[in-house]
Amino acid sequence: MNNRRDFLKFAGLCGVYGVLGNSLALTKTPKERTRPNIVWIIVEDTSCDFGYQGQKLVNTPNVDRLAREGTVFSNAYVTAPVCSPCRSAMITGMYQTAIGAHNHRSSRGTVKHTLPSHIKLIPELFKQAGYYTCNTDQNFKRYSKTDYNFVFDNNSIYDKPDLSDRKPGQPVFVQIQLRGGKLRNVPKWYNNEVKPGLEKLVTAEQVTLPPYYPDDPVFRNDWAEYLNTVQYTDKEVGAVIEHLEKKKLLDNTVIIFITDHGISSARGKQFLYDEGTKIPFIVWAPGRVKAGAVRDDLIAHIDMSATSLYFAGIEIPEYMQSRPLFGPQAQRRDYVVSARDRCDETVDRIRSVVKGNFKYIRNFYPNRPYLQPCAYKDHKPFMARLRQLYAQGKLNKVQSLHLADTRPEEELYDLSSDPWEINNLAGKPQYRQKLREMRCILANWIIESDDKGRFPEPEAMYDSDMKAYIDGQMKRGNTEYARMVQDNVKLMKEWKAKSK
Repeated sequence: MNNRRDFLKFAGLCGVYGVLGNSLALTKTPKERTRPNIVWIIVEDTSCDFGYQGQKLVNTPNVDRLAREGTVFSNAYVTAPVCSPCRSAMITGMYQTAIGAHNHRSSRGTVKHTLPSHIKLIPELFKQAGYYTCNTDQNFKRYSKTDYNFVFDNNSIYDKPDLSDRKPGQPVFVQIQLRGGKLRNVPKWYNNEVKPGLEKLVTAEQVTLPPYYPDDPVFRNDWAEYLNTVQYTDKEVGAVIEHLEKKKLLDNTVIIFITDHGISSARGKQFLYDEGTKIPFIVWAPGRVKAGAVRDDLIAHIDMSATSLYFAGIEIPEYMQSRPLFGPQAQRRDYVVSARDRCDETVDRIRSVVKGNFKYIRNFYPNRPYLQPCAYKDHKPFMARLRQLYAQGKLNKVQSLHLADTRPEEELYDLSSDPWEINNLAGKPQYRQKLREMRCILANWIIESDDKGRFPEPEAMYDSDMKAYIDGQMKRGNTEYARMVQDNVKLMKEWKAKSK
């Protein structure tokens, strides 16, 4: 946890609003009248594949505009490479591991997780400061994804999914959730929702895959579909900008654009390689940040929380692990840590540290395969094909890396010379000192940040969560999927018993 500096305050802001309520507009000081609207655009399952990042196969003019007119962070990492822990961290400004929200998804069963009483959600802080709070889709019509791993009251932190009850002149805090890489069959969505119609789609023949994937039609097709979701996402971002313009909100707005983790491929989502953890991160704020700037300092996705509070003039809580990226309190990170824990039925614990050009990964279950049974991924066509090619001996050494029956306890990569993270340097004598340094950073972070992943999840929580998960799949008619989860739960418990 950081030692918190003294933060800027707008004197009496919350108190004035609490006493005067609807009379706030009559009592605002000039500084308060300029409080910006804060808009978060959060895209699911998408890696660094927008046009401004050099992906030549996609057309993304709207996101590229945000990058061109805003400040780009080229070394942004999520603290968790899967939806609910990432969002639990983002909405609190805390590492998910520090608040017990690190297992995806926990609290969907009868055993629930609650936050410590002093932890406040970001929209709650904005609401207390007089902001209108909104969680919505790209059309500003319906509540959208929250996916927090703890008990919370949606109605107490968000006013509405639209702006209909906003008072004249009231600043807004808006979370917009976009489906991103979770979409498939993009032509259907273009035809149903986007005018003037279908964009030029990426085809499987155009795709160049990372070297750790086989050059196979199934993988090529999956990657082409994914790149088309990137193009579709850009259309949705354009719709958001257009809506803000119509509501006359855009001129005084800070937009922060991120994704919640990388593509859902074998080595992406759920894992701590850059494909899963490195994300787009743009701050668009004309007059507040430098246009066209590219910053290469390391940041964590939770830093959007403190940054948003900073722009709004809201005091950043002392406990918060998020850091503002601008202003007098901005402090660069020496390193960033990401963490992967249980994902649905699959129990795991992995931690990574990125510092300078190096990434260190610690696998706490080295005697298990990387690709443990996981129904969420195993039902996808590329996973079945990957396992088939491996069994047939048709993968080369690099493509086979992720299918080993066991994994090294430690991995170390030089990202400057090995951006694909395929040459593990952990066992090389010349990197012994670097390995020790990274190992010590992680060990200290685990204690200082209060990483609760070092303690096993209560069995009652796991069992409750799995029962709810399986029952939910059964109710939706996904009986085969539910049986896969049941089999995997049994296997997880067998492995747990063996490790005692």
